[in-house]
Amino acid sequence: MKPSDTTTAQAPEVPAAPHEFAMQFTSTPRGARLARRLVSHRLDQWGHPYDSPVNETLTLIAAELTSNAVRHGHVPGRDFHLRLTAAPEALRIEVTDTRTEQVPPASVHEAPGDAESGRGLLLVARLATRWGTNPRPSAPGKTVWAELSPAAACPTARISAPASPDVRSGG
Repeated sequence: MKPSDTTTAQAPEVPAAPHEFAMQFTSTPRGARLARRLVSHRLDQWGHPYDSPVNETLTLIAAELTSNAVRHGHVPGRDFHLRLTAAPEALRIEVTDTRTEQVPPASVHEAPGDAESGRGLLLVARLATRWGTNPRPSAPGKTVWAELSPAAACPTARISAPASPDVRSGG
C-alpha cells in the first residue's frame, strides 16, 4: 500500500476527564494538616488560586473532614484516604476512614454556645452545595463527602445564611 492510498481515521473525541487527586494519609493531626495543604495546592494548580473563594471554601471543608477522620474515625494502625475531583459542574472531596460505628448525623444542628466542639459539620453543611456519608463498599468504614459548585462558592454569604431544614445527604 502506498502512503497516498492510506486514509487517516480521526479518533473519536473523548470528553476531558475531570481532574483527580487521591492520596492516603496518616490518621494524625499532621496527616490532616498535610491533606488540607495539598487540597489547596492542587486547587491552585487546577486554576482556583489560593486566595479565591473556591480554594478557601474547599480547603476549609477539607480541614473539617480530615480533622473529623482523625478525631472520630481513627482506628490504630489505619490511615484515612482523601480523594478530590474537579469537574466543570462541581468540585468534590471525599474522606474515607475505617471506623464504621462513628457515622456523622444526617442533619446537623447548632452547637451550644459554650461547647468546645460540634461545629465542624455545621460549617460543612453551610459551605457545601451538597454533602453526605456513604458506607465503604469493600471494607469497614465510611466516606464523608462534600461537593461545591464553583458558582456558589462565596464563603461569607454561605456561613451567615440560616441552615436549611433539609437533610443534605445523597450519592
